[in-house]
Amino acid sequence: MGIVVIRAPSNLGLRAAGVEKAPQYLSYYGLESRLKAQLGSIVQPPCHSLTPDPETGVLNAPAIAQYARQLADEVGAEIDRGSFPLVVGGDCSILLGPALALRRRGRYGLCFLDGHADFYSPESSPLGEVADMDLAIVTGRGPDILTNIENQRSYFRDEDVAVFGPRDLVEASKDGSPDIRATGITVYDNAFLERKTERGLEVLVRRMLHQWQESVEKIWLHFDVDVADTIFAVDYHQEGGMAPSRLVAIMQQLLQSTAVVGMDITIFNPRLDPFQSCARQLLAILERSFSVTALSN
Repeated sequence: MGIVVIRAPSNLGLRAAGVEKAPQYLSYYGLESRLKAQLGSIVQPPCHSLTPDPETGVLNAPAIAQYARQLADEVGAEIDRGSFPLVVGGDCSILLGPALALRRRGRYGLCFLDGHADFYSPESSPLGEVADMDLAIVTGRGPDILTNIENQRSYFRDEDVAVFGPRDLVEASKDGSPDIRATGITVYDNAFLERKTERGLEVLVRRMLHQWQESVEKIWLHFDVDVADTIFAVDYHQEGGMAPSRLVAIMQQLLQSTAVVGMDITIFNPRLDPFQSCARQLLAILERSFSVTALSN
């Protein structure tokens, strides 16, 4: 079993452009060679529109549903072959594809590393972007066209989701976003994680994996790069965040467990990285995180 990179060059879940260039950009700077990964399919998205869907108020909702099916087919095929799909996006709406692929196959968990909770509703979202409501959608909250593709709601159960690193909970509450902490989802916000040593973070992840081992088949890992404090090439940058070494401690613990069946990377915007410094930091984080596994050896 090895890593297979699936490129998902989509910005359907954002108004801004740039993140769709990330898969090609990261490949150019050595993603596949550094992870000893194979380059798999490139899943081209439907056309982007800046006009919200009139029925839902969500930007590109029908196109995102269509794209989720396309991605789900590719991700599912790699999982069935015994590969480790690494889906490189693109914005956070690409998460719907892997979520659907896994739901087709059973009950899976989700480890969600993100500087934002992404739990807005269409009514509370400032711009109607799926990139700020993807976690709500994959746990069954939101318009049916996105939450119930192929009658598969919910793609992940609340109790099978753990969120690491959000630092926008106060801001989101002011916007009227539903409170993720009032659900069955486990939330470790950035302030909580900062009080942990790297060893403490590893123990936290091991405990989470142990709790899940009786209920889920395996786990999907979502990595929004804005969870890190040193990667500024993102459209919605926030101060603070996780230091690379602490982020690596979490991801190493996950990836070496063999519980993770695949991963997606989102929100990196090459247009905001003119000197490639953020790309180098991101690739270093990924290389260190995968170094403890047999996948890239």
